[in-house]
Amino acid sequence: QVQLVESGGGLVQPGGSLRLSCAASGSIFSFSAMGWYRQAPGKQRELVATLTPHGSTNYADSVKGRFTISRDNAKNTVYLQMNSLKPEDTAIYYCNSHPFLSQYWGQGTQVTVSS
Repeated sequence: QVQLVESGGGLVQPGGSLRLSCAASGSIFSFSAMGWYRQAPGKQRELVATLTPHGSTNYADSVKGRFTISRDNAKNTVYLQMNSLKPEDTAIYYCNSHPFLSQYWGQGTQVTVSS
């Protein structure tokens, strides 16, 4: 069964950058689109970015131009490069397939953007 482990979160000032990693225990990138999701306190989990096996990407309007989703097949890892971070980006970030599968949710990684 596939397991996804997120890492790379932390505390960063507004305007700063972070790169999140999502390591997969199984090889699913060749047949499944992947996505980054986030959940802020008291809010619904939302889709941030997606990446298809053939390389197509989509981004939420709120992060377009600032975030980039990518993958390294050799490391079986999906990344989310986050630039020009805003306080509104503060959330727990998760990776999952897209559409998501409930059994794939990991613990996520906390991103806090604060001055």
